Amino acid sequence: MPAIVLVGAQWGDEGKGKATDLMGEDVDYVVKFNGGNNAGHTVVIEGEDGQREKYALHLLPSGILTPSVTPIIGNGVVVDLEVLFEELDGLNARGVDTSKLLVSANAHVIAPYNRTLDKVTERFLGARKIGTTGRGIGPTYADKMNRVGIRIQDIFDEGILRQKVEAALAFKNQILVKIYNTRSVEADRVVEELLSYADRLRPMVADTALVLEQALNDDKNVLLEAGQATLLDVDHGTYPFVTSSSATAGGACTGSGIPPTRVSRVIAILKAYTTRVGEGPFPTELDDDNGEFLRKTGAEYGTTTGRPRRCGWLDVVIGRYATRINGVTDFVITKLDVLTGLDTVPICVAYDVDGVRHDEMPVGQSDFHHAKPIYEELPGWWEDISECRTFESLPANAQAYVLRVEELIGARVSAIGVGPGRHEIIERHPLLD
Repeated sequence: MPAIVLVGAQWGDEGKGKATDLMGEDVDYVVKFNGGNNAGHTVVIEGEDGQREKYALHLLPSGILTPSVTPIIGNGVVVDLEVLFEELDGLNARGVDTSKLLVSANAHVIAPYNRTLDKVTERFLGARKIGTTGRGIGPTYADKMNRVGIRIQDIFDEGILRQKVEAALAFKNQILVKIYNTRSVEADRVVEELLSYADRLRPMVADTALVLEQALNDDKNVLLEAGQATLLDVDHGTYPFVTSSSATAGGACTGSGIPPTRVSRVIAILKAYTTRVGEGPFPTELDDDNGEFLRKTGAEYGTTTGRPRRCGWLDVVIGRYATRINGVTDFVITKLDVLTGLDTVPICVAYDVDGVRHDEMPVGQSDFHHAKPIYEELPGWWEDISECRTFESLPANAQAYVLRVEELIGARVSAIGVGPGRHEIIERHPLLD
């Protein structure tokens, strides 16, 4: 059975958890293949009593909320062990079965000194800061590339763990003390903290690439779920205001151990407008009442950080870029309901850069920083669409908006979110065949 990749088409917070939940009963494995606890999925589930429950997940795959799914943290993820067990304990306390979770032995561990370095570096950069979450993600990926990282499997060999920690701190303490004028980190304390998780962690650890290979050979459905999104990808995003991992479809293969020949479909999530957290260019950003309307109506506050998200109109230049970079076969548009009540709904169809029209993403970072949106305005709608369950039941203007977006982004819109709940979605085409 081929694998399916799920990615964000913008700067994150598009609602990937909702799409995973939509396919939940038909998916056997959900794999998080990149990132760490620097991003979050908010999933709203309606219980048997009709009450809605909201789950905020940061490190765990969103598939962990579906009892039939085996959730996997892949080798491309960086793992804060304290956060891992805090999330598991929180879900267990709410009656969620987390016993099926598997963690790749090759995933890297966020050491305490990496969190320290992340925070002091951002303070040191001042106005030039990247806008990281301060959770040690970037420094851990840097250690991975510099071949001085700590992997999950190292937790089970105290000798190797101590050797790696001491080698890392021999250099990092020089930076902390001599450059950042802060305290050095004691190797013994780091080793002791990491070893304290070993016994509980051991049953979860596996050769997850082999597990997934066997699952695909057994005709199981495997969903590869990205953290962050296309425009935050370290190679293809708005560098340097990006994350430190590969959040695009290509990263799904390296971050899980599944070869590209096993991937049959790429589903991208596109919010009906655009949001961004942190620093960096944002051509359609709205610093006016419209931006505040989108923020308040869409409850646009970071799942992980709580920071207000920057808001703007939908940018289909970015949408086309996501289609091309990821090889998108299907889009899911989320939060269409947030646009209800607007007289007109603008869509950014191109950029103006110093008097020159750009229909595709500018190659140069400077050009993107100076890009001004060229809008096409569509008529809005006032009807409540949260009860709509077919495309035809949407107001005519809402249908026209979706069809125009579909035409502009170059791939079909297979599902549309019309509310926060798991059932408040319209499925135009099956996401799983």
